[in-house]
Amino acid sequence: MNKVKTECASPNLDWFSLDWAKANKQVRKLQTRIVKAVKVGKWNKVKALQRLLTHSFSGKILAVRRVTENQGKRTSGVDKEIWSTSERKSKAVLELREHGYKPKALRRIHIPKANGKKRGLGIPTMRDRAMQSLYKLALEPISETTADKNSYGFRPERNTMDAIEQCYSTLSRKSSAEWILEGDIKGCFDNINHDWLLKNIPMNKSILRKWLKSGFMENNRLFPTESGTPQGGIISPILANMTLDGLGKVLKDKFAATNYIARRNKVNFVRYADDFIVTGISKEKLETEVKPVIESFLKERGLTLSEEKTKITHIKEGFNFLGTNIRKYRNEKYLTKPSKENVKAFLRKIRKVIKEEKQSKQSSLINMLNPKIRGWANYHKSIVSSKTFHKVDHEIFKSLWRWAKRRHSNKPTYWIKKKYFKIIGGRDWMFSTEKEVLLLASRVKIKRYTKIKGDANPFDIEYEAYFENRLQKKMLDDICKTRKLKNIWLNQFGKCLVCKTSITKETEWHIHHIVYRVNGGNDNISNLVMLHPDCHRQVHSRGLKIEKPSY
Repeated sequence: MNKVKTECASPNLDWFSLDWAKANKQVRKLQTRIVKAVKVGKWNKVKALQRLLTHSFSGKILAVRRVTENQGKRTSGVDKEIWSTSERKSKAVLELREHGYKPKALRRIHIPKANGKKRGLGIPTMRDRAMQSLYKLALEPISETTADKNSYGFRPERNTMDAIEQCYSTLSRKSSAEWILEGDIKGCFDNINHDWLLKNIPMNKSILRKWLKSGFMENNRLFPTESGTPQGGIISPILANMTLDGLGKVLKDKFAATNYIARRNKVNFVRYADDFIVTGISKEKLETEVKPVIESFLKERGLTLSEEKTKITHIKEGFNFLGTNIRKYRNEKYLTKPSKENVKAFLRKIRKVIKEEKQSKQSSLINMLNPKIRGWANYHKSIVSSKTFHKVDHEIFKSLWRWAKRRHSNKPTYWIKKKYFKIIGGRDWMFSTEKEVLLLASRVKIKRYTKIKGDANPFDIEYEAYFENRLQKKMLDDICKTRKLKNIWLNQFGKCLVCKTSITKETEWHIHHIVYRVNGGNDNISNLVMLHPDCHRQVHSRGLKIEKPSY
């Protein structure tokens, strides 16, 4: 602790000289101790460990690193300030103090929703984001330990595909429930009761109260916040999840499958953020027994169900959930496909890009479309999507053909085809240049997703090996596309050689030459390593030497 205090007090902190491996190890150790204390119910010890983490030098530098490396690092709050230099980052670490801390109001912006309405988004200042990131390090191990088993939204190592696979486990059998309550909470983030949060969220109450009551700025006017946790804050998703956690347990206790009579209820719960489904034996059971239990649970937290989006559906009619359509067809055949609404929205975005880029070069248009097509196809590649992929490819082709003909209205068809559509790998009519080829959604392989274990906790040492195996499978199957990249990642055991933490899609990476090319280094695997972006900058700024990993 003396060393931590000395480093925090140092006015000459050098950002590029920080020991990231040591910082990650210290924070990880405290987080695993918090999990252990929560599991045995030692809440006084949990509180002490949280304070130790939020006052530690390691926690503070990781919090600053988080907000200066994520996608919002160039987005400022009401103070118009961003932390883009190493000197400013170093100064920011010393500013993360509980004593005298007063958050600024959020900068309010509005983003469009799928239904045409707009959602309010609150953007904190960089300092407030860093403070939230710091306290998130201490709160997230608790939320992961106490979370509902079948809750998947805004949680580490979980995603929408886990929720969709849980729907399959719940609804695919012949004996499964046939009625589904599709639940949606009205303005979840905006209406959570502050008193409930202050009473039930296990963190520093003074800091939490300041965040909740900070208000927001819009059109140069300050508006107070009397309820809710604004979307846009780093800690907001955890607060919303912890507010809704317990609903699964309430339903399980009320309709527990402990005997034959109870098993007939077939009540199961799957939630992603504020969208959830509850299965039941009949429409009446869901309407008269299950729905009132949900409404009572939400009312205590200041929340209500959305009458517009909450409905009860039969499995043979099908229902939409997280961009997919889930339905049982003839002979009890259960299929999950991309929903029609999702496909239409995707094609609308693609057509908009093509229409707006009338004068762009073909290569530029391909570079704009490929990430969109790849992202959408990868999202749906673990469900029954093959026919949909071919349909999408055809619709994109028609839009591109119109784009090409518009550019050369006086040219014959064969000339346009020769200029823009070529034979690639034996396949004709590929929209391509000499270097760029448009990705076809149908070229993305359909592959079944492996759902995460319900009880798995990324902060629990018991599941360390489990998550390492999942990460390796994910990186080798989906992220590392070339054999060279896979071998580099495996050679260093999936860890950054500077900070010793995992390299993932979320952290991103840079390829570093151990012997620089200007000094005669080559591009062989033995001379290449993967480093986190900030670690890569640290290596070059300090002239660090990276040792070859042992093979």
